[in-house]
Amino acid sequence: MKRTLIVAMWLFAGTNAAIAQDYKVTVTEEDEPMERGDFEPTWESLGTYETPEWFRDAKFGIWAHWGPQCVEASGDWMARKMYLEGSYQYKYHVEHYGHPSEFGFKDVLPLFKAERWHPDSLVAYYKRVGARYFFALGNHHDNYDLWDSKYQPWNSMNIGPKRDVLGEWAEAAKNAGLPFGISLHADHAWTWYEPSRRYDRSGKKMGVPYDGWLTKADGIGKWWEGLDPQDLYAQDHEPSRATWADGMIHNQWAWGEGASLPSQGFVTNFYNRTLDAINRYNPDLLYFDATVMPFYPISDAGLKIAAHFYNHNGNVRKGEMSAVMFGKILDEQQRKAITWDVERGAPSEIVPEPWQTCTCLGDWHYNTRTYEKGYKSATLVVRQLVDIVSKNGNLLLSVPLRADGTFDEKEKAVLDELGQWLKTNGESIYGTRPWAVFGEGPVAEKGVAIKAQGFNDGQYRKMDSREIRFNQTKKYLYATPMAWPKDGKLTIATLAAGSKHFAKKIKSVYLLGYGKLKVMQDDGGLHIELPKATNRIAPVIRIKK
Repeated sequence: MKRTLIVAMWLFAGTNAAIAQDYKVTVTEEDEPMERGDFEPTWESLGTYETPEWFRDAKFGIWAHWGPQCVEASGDWMARKMYLEGSYQYKYHVEHYGHPSEFGFKDVLPLFKAERWHPDSLVAYYKRVGARYFFALGNHHDNYDLWDSKYQPWNSMNIGPKRDVLGEWAEAAKNAGLPFGISLHADHAWTWYEPSRRYDRSGKKMGVPYDGWLTKADGIGKWWEGLDPQDLYAQDHEPSRATWADGMIHNQWAWGEGASLPSQGFVTNFYNRTLDAINRYNPDLLYFDATVMPFYPISDAGLKIAAHFYNHNGNVRKGEMSAVMFGKILDEQQRKAITWDVERGAPSEIVPEPWQTCTCLGDWHYNTRTYEKGYKSATLVVRQLVDIVSKNGNLLLSVPLRADGTFDEKEKAVLDELGQWLKTNGESIYGTRPWAVFGEGPVAEKGVAIKAQGFNDGQYRKMDSREIRFNQTKKYLYATPMAWPKDGKLTIATLAAGSKHFAKKIKSVYLLGYGKLKVMQDDGGLHIELPKATNRIAPVIRIKK
């Protein structure tokens, strides 16, 4: 999932209407008709969408970004990188499982057993930590569906755990009373799996093709007899330009720069699988790891998925729509139609439309090297959450699971500490809205630019007690320094006497989890004497409006 994405300049060239008339691949609705309702598959119609209040109030969700790529515990994009000769994942796979000409990713799938996975207890724990919605992975770029898929035989009911993973997650979220989200990423398998048709360029296996060339006929007498590897790898097509350049996929993510054009069959298959998941599990949230939306702007698939999702959600809930659909790198018009997702980062200003950051405690798929190095601390997670909320956003935090369906003790320690902080200070997060300004401090004043779809969350490691973020309810203003001041003295310059943002004279403030504090307000700011730190993360100051 992590990547440096260079978006083709033609993506937003011209008007949306002009682009809409130039689709190269149109989906068919023969198997999965788009549900009708208030929304049509156009930007104009989708632009009438309004973000539901529940999402604006929720602020924090947890994501199980979990599937068969966790088997080898070598990190994200493992199913691609195992075909990149010389990479860590390639070397690990060859040493522990075999050469990719003999043991490919298809052969990893049966090893994904989920033998210790208990979705009800996991989701209940995430709720206790403080999550107000829950996301599950429906499929990744590896093209394996984590449910009893009608349109993808390489799925979790047929191979691996022999369980409807998505269905069990959905039921667990329902039992916990949490809105349920599904993330779907398989639209990029077309280019993502291209290395599966390579071969070693040195060594004993030099020139021996990897298993991305296999077809159904090759399976006779094998464990996968009757299955077609091309339904998984999707490589029966002309490769993209510079397909042997490992990093070229990042330039081609928006279907430009010589990316191989997906077939109508591939695009329609993804469309059908997505509608199948929506119709079965009635999600409240839908996430795509795509520029704008799946196959945009070369296809109408994404617009039809959005219209179907909104119409289905509204029809199932009898007009009280709860739907939120996410896309990346959106322009202003598109942000009115779907919700902007920023990966591992945040903008440097308050954004008018509600938005979301997706990030992870470590790597997106479970990685033993991340375990050894260490995860993000609860302090960093809180800094990111507070900053995002101050700018009208939500935080979706991925908690990597091992292949057996459990998280490790280091992750639990981070989540437990995060949960304790939210238990005391959650009133400054949930149900709040941005204030007149989002914050003050060196980082706030300088700003940190977004790179591609995000990737600027290194800023949170640089923050200290001078960095303060604000948000509000109708009754209170909250000010949260990103750390406890070492000398116990805090000055909030934005709340100086005569502030244009807060004209009322401030006589006292309240420290959440402690009580009232003595303060002094002058032209230099609001000066506060804090007690000894009551937690290891950050204090939250509450001021009555």
